[in-house]
Amino acid sequence: MNTQFALPVPPNMLSSMTSTRIRDKVLQVENLTVSFDGFKAVNDLSLSVERNELRVIIGPNGAGKTTLLDIICGKTRPTSGSVLFEGRDLTRMDEHQIVRAGVGRKFQTPSVYEDLTVFENLEISLPRMHGLFQSLMFRRSAAIVQRIQAMAEEIFLTERLGHRAGQLSHGQKQWLEIGMLLMQEPTLLLLDEPVAGMSPKEREQTGDLLSRIAKGRSVVVIEHDMDFVKRIAHRVTVLHQGKLLSEGSAEQVQADPRVIDVYLGH
Repeated sequence: MNTQFALPVPPNMLSSMTSTRIRDKVLQVENLTVSFDGFKAVNDLSLSVERNELRVIIGPNGAGKTTLLDIICGKTRPTSGSVLFEGRDLTRMDEHQIVRAGVGRKFQTPSVYEDLTVFENLEISLPRMHGLFQSLMFRRSAAIVQRIQAMAEEIFLTERLGHRAGQLSHGQKQWLEIGMLLMQEPTLLLLDEPVAGMSPKEREQTGDLLSRIAKGRSVVVIEHDMDFVKRIAHRVTVLHQGKLLSEGSAEQVQADPRVIDVYLGH
């Protein structure tokens, strides 16, 4: 009888392998629970997002999707559990500290400065414009102008740079807000239904935009349109009643009987 023995992994190599896996995970949600008057909007949830991953979160209304993003960005405090972003526990930080750490959040409704031009909206989003002293000392350089022009091209608004944001269509405002977040150079971008209310053409363009964005940062998207999800997602997480129901590729979760029963079948 041939007996095979596994060679022991040297401690330094094991430590290196563990360290690499940790560095690859930008976001780690661990045993997260949040209760509102006894109702658990998020219930002992654990998941992780890797670097440069485009993760889509789906699930029926009330599944805890938006609440999860609220906890990550510091808008809502959890009852228990932790949210580690590059090793730092976001549940112990204030909202402004989380933004400065590299987490950007876009809500369902576009939030732009409608009386300012597209150019000015992008300019005011620069990190150096945050705070009174920084604003007073700010000087518009050729490099800044070039960066804003490049961002406008990225978000399909080059021809709208001089227009007030209030004159933009709903879809264009969504793009502008994404551009404003990107000006802050986040490592993790959280987007809540970014294509809601968009035309089919705008949805297609947004899919291309998100795919490009995810090549340089991690992106978490909440979405309902499965056609859009299949087009953009590297991995899909399905939530139900605040818990993790299923996870995998779009095709895998779409074929999961549990997902069909509680979400896709309806």
